[in-house]
Amino acid sequence: MAAALNYDLTEPHCSSSIQPESNLFAEDDGECNGDVEMLNINGKNALISPSHEEYDILLDRLKERLYAGEAIYEVGTGEGDVPGLSEEDLAAAVATLKSMTDTIEAECVELRRRTEKGGSVSEFLLRKRADEKDFMEVRVAVVGNVDAGKSTLLGVLTHGGLDNGRGFARQKLFRHKHEMESGRTSSVGNDILGFDSVGKVVNKPDHGNLDWTRICEESSKVITFIDLAGHERYLKTTVFGMTGHSPDFSMLMVGANAGIVGMTKEHLGLALALNVPVFVVVTKIDMCPPNVLQDTLKLLQRILKSPGCRKIPVLVQDQDDVVTSATNFSSERICPIFQVSNVTGQNLDLLKVFLNLLMPRILFNEAEPAEFQIDDTFSVPGVGTVVSGTTLKGIIHLNDTMLLGPDSLGHFQAITVKSIHRKRMPVKQVRAGQTASFSLKKVKRSFIRKGMVMISPRLEPSACWEFEGEILVLHHPTTISCRYQAMVHVGSVRQTATIVTMSQEHLRTGDKAQVRFRFIKNPEYLRTNMRMVFREGRTKAVGNVTKLFPHISATAQNTRAQRAQKKAADNHHFLKPQNEPQKPSKKNRRRGRGVNCTPSPSESKENHAAPIVAAAN
Repeated sequence: MAAALNYDLTEPHCSSSIQPESNLFAEDDGECNGDVEMLNINGKNALISPSHEEYDILLDRLKERLYAGEAIYEVGTGEGDVPGLSEEDLAAAVATLKSMTDTIEAECVELRRRTEKGGSVSEFLLRKRADEKDFMEVRVAVVGNVDAGKSTLLGVLTHGGLDNGRGFARQKLFRHKHEMESGRTSSVGNDILGFDSVGKVVNKPDHGNLDWTRICEESSKVITFIDLAGHERYLKTTVFGMTGHSPDFSMLMVGANAGIVGMTKEHLGLALALNVPVFVVVTKIDMCPPNVLQDTLKLLQRILKSPGCRKIPVLVQDQDDVVTSATNFSSERICPIFQVSNVTGQNLDLLKVFLNLLMPRILFNEAEPAEFQIDDTFSVPGVGTVVSGTTLKGIIHLNDTMLLGPDSLGHFQAITVKSIHRKRMPVKQVRAGQTASFSLKKVKRSFIRKGMVMISPRLEPSACWEFEGEILVLHHPTTISCRYQAMVHVGSVRQTATIVTMSQEHLRTGDKAQVRFRFIKNPEYLRTNMRMVFREGRTKAVGNVTKLFPHISATAQNTRAQRAQKKAADNHHFLKPQNEPQKPSKKNRRRGRGVNCTPSPSESKENHAAPIVAAAN
């Protein structure tokens, strides 16, 4: 087969037929052989009985594709070929693919098989077998209106059991007493769903509780759900979860019976403003009349197709729809819509397959100096101060020395990493893109606040009070002018800022402008091109940080030494540090030990008595 393929491909490219006695190292023939090899590798028959050289090239390409940990591989398609292979050729190509995946210690799982003009085409999920202490992580932010079933769905997905329709599943997720009493999430919760190398769920509750360490050890991929609040009262917490936790994707929950009400559009607009791909899950389809469900779906599709969203809604009905949506989801145009029931379990399997196929969207650089943003702090008895957050750059090892800050004066403090945990599992290092918790030595929890960073000393970080950003006003009831104050969210930074200057005199809904902000309370560490959200009440604006104005410490200004040096410079003579006039402290002045001070009465008596005692002796 391979020989026949080579003959057919070489015929249009080679000007002369190859003779047995011909020189194999001739220039023309060498070029021709290279063309043949490339055509073989890029064609649909590349995996059918490849030569040793072709096999090595295909193996190198496969390693490149699996750099992120997994990939979806199509067998039976190629450049310029009619898609499809016969059953015999497809079996030979699949055998070659499985041989290659075994060589690089990866699993090969068939997702679907479809029929094309030239025969059959198969799609496979290739995933590396992860070490016990390492796994791929995908973060999914869960948003939607209050009572849409966010916490209930997460309880069903992560704990395996179905809901009873009266809030049984969500009780396992709540962190506070008032959440259990009201049934409403008020804080940012984290839950995990683990998949092994062949795509099976590894979550198995033990007496109602999940052992996160065991899940992470058995998983090749872990989906981290960031459970956010749906009530309008907790919008600040929801915005912080979307900006500070760096989600890869957003899962918008819609109750089938209630429809698109309340904060649903607000959360959808927030995800679109932050460029986070969205997929929709319509819940409670078991208790919703069919006509109400259809009305909800029509309205949802109309909103997603509107000029503000420009999405392509796809109603997911079977496994083919799941694979098609997952492979095209990273383009940010496709928006899959799932219809599930937490009580009957309908279509939950399709949602789990989709989550299993999601790939990390944000690419992080491990070669740069380390940077870690803090989004929560804890005080653990017997351990001390613990901070949690996301590693944005580089690699952080155990016992590394990092700079923590900025504090209220814009300074950074050197600290040592005492221990590292990922999903409650102790590890020796964390890489860029991973969430982790650090135990810090000799640092009080009161010193740390959300929005601080831990950064490598090599970067020589500096804080800033003021920064400039290009913003787009999404909504404002009247006009925005200078000295207007609102809450600014940049990454995990959340602080009120004042508008100092603007490129326009006034801003209204839909306006775009360059705006200079100044923080009210503390200086912050920012980077250019960071995404920002600017909000206050019903006012909303989004944009990017374009320019920073580094903070200059006010404590080092106009000191006594600087004044003395300035005076000496005015008098045209140099002042040495040892000759600098020293002003005595209050304590020394009281005791009379300062420069040019008279002695105290007790000291003068002792000085007069000393020669008399000496004469008597």
